[in-house]
Amino acid sequence: MNEIDAQRNEGAEPPSPQSGMARFLWQQLPYVVALVLAIAGVAYTNVSHQPLVGYWEFLALAICVVCVVTKWPEIQGKEAQLRLIWTQALHWVGVLVTMNIMLVSGVQQLLPTPATGLVLLTLLALGTFLAGVSLLSLQISFLGLAMGVAVPAISWLKQSVFFFLLGAVLLIGLGITFWLRQDRRPATSAVNNEMEA
Repeated sequence: MNEIDAQRNEGAEPPSPQSGMARFLWQQLPYVVALVLAIAGVAYTNVSHQPLVGYWEFLALAICVVCVVTKWPEIQGKEAQLRLIWTQALHWVGVLVTMNIMLVSGVQQLLPTPATGLVLLTLLALGTFLAGVSLLSLQISFLGLAMGVAVPAISWLKQSVFFFLLGAVLLIGLGITFWLRQDRRPATSAVNNEMEA
């Protein structure tokens, strides 16, 4: 049996670092897209001077789906899966209700339109961060943190602080993610020793 396994492993090429990096970037794509869409929504609101009500609701629902989908493989049992769906649904309904309270005409008269976009992004960031904490997901928490940092960064855009803060948050997040992924990898020498035995 060991000779057969050895022959199979001789023909198989080890995965290249580029394919591992591509797979990692593919896994992080939903989080990056959500962050870009959130910042684009605030930018559009600032330019058009109209709040994008449906846009923010869609983005909140999309992040809810990302939360459920990313945690789903780790959940065992139908009861735990239903609990995941219901807790996330209730969490995001609360975020949506709070967002819609900010869009009531009486509240809208107190806030200028660009501020409304920033307030909605702040609520979305808080909801995302808290969802990440409750799910014990570093990526989702980081996404919420990045959205939260984007709020003051967008308001300071004229001073070029936006690019510095966003770059710093992204670099810190990538560093933490790579560090955690490196700790979870099995030692290559242990795998090679098992193959030789």
